[in-house]
Amino acid sequence: YCWGSNANGQLGDGSTTSSSTPVAVSLPSGRTASSMSGGGYHTCAVLDDASLYCWGYGSYGQLGDGTNTQSTTPVAVSLPSGRTAASVSAGIYHTCAILDNSSTYCWGDNFEGQLGDGTTSNQFTPVHVNLPSGRTASLVSAGTFSCAVLDDSSTYCWGGNDYGQIGDGTTIDRT
Repeated sequence: YCWGSNANGQLGDGSTTSSSTPVAVSLPSGRTASSMSGGGYHTCAVLDDASLYCWGYGSYGQLGDGTNTQSTTPVAVSLPSGRTAASVSAGIYHTCAILDNSSTYCWGDNFEGQLGDGTTSNQFTPVHVNLPSGRTASLVSAGTFSCAVLDDSSTYCWGGNDYGQIGDGTTIDRT
């Protein structure tokens, strides 16, 4: 269930009508959500079969279905072949997920490098995050930038750094 503003379909009920009370998300038949994350204007959920769906505003590709269009109902994220989702974090205009093999992928707006793939090109499907060699993420969080806690308990951040939010002592964006 979701509630609140729905101008971009982020409640996932097939409408753009806002609601101050919970409304049922139109998940695929027979599926339930095991976890969810609400972003700025879109929402994502890992389902009970470890598939990943997103809905709402999609102009930057943050729904991960290969398009840059809005959807008022959940659409399947185009995960790499054979992979499933373990967790998801929806940011303002981008999304990140940890997959079943502990790899980290992000997609959507990449103006400041918040996808972590070494570029500033928007991506409409998930791209692999360039974490330090041999490391995997145990937690990822997307906002206006992205951060991950790695398997050795270290923390890495990337993306917009106008105010030093990356934590590296600079105000230089990191891709």
